[in-house]
Amino acid sequence: MKSADMKGILLAGGSGSRLYPLTRVVSKQLQPVYDKPMIYYPLTVLIAAGIREVCVITTPEDLPRFRQLLGDGTAWGIRIEYREQRQPRGIAEAFLIAEDFIASSNTALILGDNLFFGGDAFPRAVAEFQEGALVFAYHVQNPRDYGVVEFDAEGRAVSLEEKPATPRSNYAVPGVYLYDARASAIARALAPSARGELEITDLNREYLRQGKLQVRRLSRGTAWLDAGTSSSLHEASAYVQTIEKRQGMKLGCPEEAALRRGFISLDDFETLASAMPPCEYRDSLRAVSAEVRRVGVVGA
Repeated sequence: MKSADMKGILLAGGSGSRLYPLTRVVSKQLQPVYDKPMIYYPLTVLIAAGIREVCVITTPEDLPRFRQLLGDGTAWGIRIEYREQRQPRGIAEAFLIAEDFIASSNTALILGDNLFFGGDAFPRAVAEFQEGALVFAYHVQNPRDYGVVEFDAEGRAVSLEEKPATPRSNYAVPGVYLYDARASAIARALAPSARGELEITDLNREYLRQGKLQVRRLSRGTAWLDAGTSSSLHEASAYVQTIEKRQGMKLGCPEEAALRRGFISLDDFETLASAMPPCEYRDSLRAVSAEVRRVGVVGA
């Protein structure tokens, strides 16, 4: 299985209640993280991993806004489809909503409020993935807020719990997952949780029960930010601002990811930049263009 054969699901639904009143009229995933809409960051992760077919799942009210922002993906050399999640019935419901989109393909699912920076763990995992399911583990200080994975003495995953009162480890499962084509059938057989949702932890647990779940620990060189609360949204913006100011390059830039993946040509890239109004984002793209003209395209 190559990355070109894997499809992506970007889940941007939910009520955004933890960000109220910001989300009274604007979706959580359309909120700014420093200088870009939040959804740009997970979309860039998918593009950088070589995924060219993406299904955005969001609410009926927000779908037109996402379509206006992202279009059909042609500008970035990808294809974007849209599906509605009418009620927040859990992350695993994405595999039922997008079942016709997935068809017989393997799938990368990423949550629209999860931001990842640094390292090549995800692109490498996508390139190497063949069957079963693969999730990541990230060391956190507050594991009670997340799905938690427990490891045995040999480093094998032995249990998964959703927001446990007494966590068995400090390793949280961040919001990016890889699944084989059986994910929709397995999700369909899940029983709703006490809160009436199809839990992603239950889906992962079933793969674990079958002996088909891989868990990879993310290195310290990888930053994972969950921008689902007002505090974490502010922290994510501050992080992006600091890194961009220090390095002089944009994070979460789908145009640059598409260029470096070879999805669009340098001429296409420069056309996109030229169509933008005067702004820092356009200036950054032009700086990338000038660098590429000097030294050539550097891989994603």
